[in-house]
Amino acid sequence: MSRIASVAAALPEYRYGQADITAMVTDLVLPSGHSPALLQRLHGNAGVEQRHLVLPLEDYAKLGGFGAANDVFIRAGSDLGARAITDALDRAGLAAHDVDLIVVTSVTGIAAPSLDARLVPMLGLRPDVKRIPIFGLGCVAGAAGVARVHDYLLGHPDDVAVLLSVELCSLTLQRDDPSTANLVASGLFGDGAAAVVMTGACRAETARPGPDVLATRSRFYPGTERVMGWDIGGTGFRIVLDASVADVVGGHLAEDMKAFLADSDLDTSDVVRWITHPGGPKVLAAVQQALDLPDRALQHAWDSLACVGNLSSASVLHILAATLDDPAPQAGTYGVLMAMGPGFCAELVLLRWPQD
Repeated sequence: MSRIASVAAALPEYRYGQADITAMVTDLVLPSGHSPALLQRLHGNAGVEQRHLVLPLEDYAKLGGFGAANDVFIRAGSDLGARAITDALDRAGLAAHDVDLIVVTSVTGIAAPSLDARLVPMLGLRPDVKRIPIFGLGCVAGAAGVARVHDYLLGHPDDVAVLLSVELCSLTLQRDDPSTANLVASGLFGDGAAAVVMTGACRAETARPGPDVLATRSRFYPGTERVMGWDIGGTGFRIVLDASVADVVGGHLAEDMKAFLADSDLDTSDVVRWITHPGGPKVLAAVQQALDLPDRALQHAWDSLACVGNLSSASVLHILAATLDDPAPQAGTYGVLMAMGPGFCAELVLLRWPQD
């Protein structure tokens, strides 16, 4: 097993109500004379009340193409990531020199050297720290990152690992693209980061009493490659977002979850904490219906969607942080952390709050 010792969420300083963002997108994306009715309806139905952005609203019109946007991603993403990791290590009672592995995931910018390399001197990480940058998993990467760090810690039980997600989704907005996918994305996605500190089994007794990771499951659904992702070209990342996302979730999640929990002699009635990525209102409703969950089981996900929007891979980690800030559940309580993303795919992680 491995243990989640702490989680820290980080958000950029600029916060705007949905109406203000809708007005900016109207000016930047819609052609002159184009009716804003569809945009306003999509933004109004997104379940989002406000979002944090990495830039002031007026600066998005000044970005000179993909290169300029990616420069902002590298600079601001490094700063935001450093803040999240520092906070997470402080919460875990650990220091930068304790970290043996750093995994960084993002799907909203690219860098070589990658963000993890830039964070080594910024944070004072050891020069022998192991680094794994991950690109392309999208929204599923928060849960998949926890799972892959868990895999590593099974083989390195004395180690401390950090997972960092940095997603600056606003920088991917496509100007002069009134496609439905771009309009939906412009009303749904926000900017943010989150860091998770995890320890191997031999460090668990000295770690903060967060939940233990007991098992993980990856599920890939063939023939769904165009459900979600990017088309990458001269203007950067152009969203691929099919209306069938909720249908895929509804068609597969119940069976996958039943099989996953059964391997640990559990079923959904044994799970007390549900920590799920908030893909959007239709996706959350599909998750709740597929798993036959009570009304407030996904409340942290609904609240996160309303307060900060969909943060891609960082969202499920923000919801994990909110869950850990709740009063600790009874020892031995089970939880499931899950997310879906490009592939189309799902990642399921079984948690249990420790007995100590």
